[in-house]
Amino acid sequence: MSIENRTRAVRDGEELDVLKLKAFLEAQWGRPIGNIEVEQYPGGYSNLTYLVRIDDVDHVLRRPPFGSQVKRAHDMGREFQVLSALSQHRDWAPKPLAYSNDPDVMGAEFYLMKKVDGVILRRKAPDGLDEDKARRLSETLLDTLVDLHDLDPKTVGLGELGRPDGYVERQVRGWVKRYDKSATDQIEDMTRVATWLEKEMPPSGPGVIIHNDYKFDNVVYESSDFERIVGVLDWEMATCGDALMDLGTTLSYWVEADDADGLKNLSFGPTSLPGMFTRQELAERYAHKTGRDLDDVLFYFTFGLYKTAVVLQQIYYRYQQGLTKDERFAGLIFGVRLLAEQAQRAIDRGHISNR
Repeated sequence: MSIENRTRAVRDGEELDVLKLKAFLEAQWGRPIGNIEVEQYPGGYSNLTYLVRIDDVDHVLRRPPFGSQVKRAHDMGREFQVLSALSQHRDWAPKPLAYSNDPDVMGAEFYLMKKVDGVILRRKAPDGLDEDKARRLSETLLDTLVDLHDLDPKTVGLGELGRPDGYVERQVRGWVKRYDKSATDQIEDMTRVATWLEKEMPPSGPGVIIHNDYKFDNVVYESSDFERIVGVLDWEMATCGDALMDLGTTLSYWVEADDADGLKNLSFGPTSLPGMFTRQELAERYAHKTGRDLDDVLFYFTFGLYKTAVVLQQIYYRYQQGLTKDERFAGLIFGVRLLAEQAQRAIDRGHISNR
């Protein structure tokens, strides 16, 4: 599905102050702006994303959701910093153009970036996706993640990003606390999985730049041939940490054909189609490409599932508190349960794939 076809009118309560935005950009760019038009990308469950057409040139603006108090999950300053550095070294990193943390401009921090044109895959498979293209999709997605992890943080100007030492332990304990603070229902599998993660966590690996939300709907392909990724989006959770934590998140998004039916409704791409890699095949290709030891891949996969469940729980909590009126969020508690069950099944069978 093309980026260009995905915008809608801005949802009620999520409007931008165009006059303030115009004044800010004119001051930043030192030139007058004639006209600004705003539409909204309706997908996504975290930060809000808008198409901002400035004098007939398309840009993308990102800002946190209205009412969110989870600052670290919506860090626009971090995203702007990471893209400012990466865009000088990789053409799949969009170029940021402006940033502000002044609440008088937008009510929250935000940034504006150059729009990346191309194809973004959603859950529904595009026309003509045969087994050869499906395999190419699996390879290209994985290989671009490897390319990111191959970058030296200091060389690209991100040597001070994050704290790699003790990263795994901080992540596990931090996400368990986030769940405790946002829990609305008693879900026994979440409790059991958290206990297992705290018991089984491996030591942190060397620090590399990690995306922390790497999946099909966060990458832009040049065309429907799916041979080249021209954009990697949504960097607000990027940091320097254990590369396998990043891989585990990607694996947790990867739904296989014989996973539970409910999980297929949570899929972030057509990952269960014939020709697509299994999770195990993804992990094996990653190990081959990087030389990293994946003996603990079950831990990283399980943590990815738990973290994603917590993200859904936090969004559902905001909905329950009346901080967002987006009705898509009303059923997210079922997603929390499904992901927790998937994590417990993986622990019980001792493997990341069903086959």
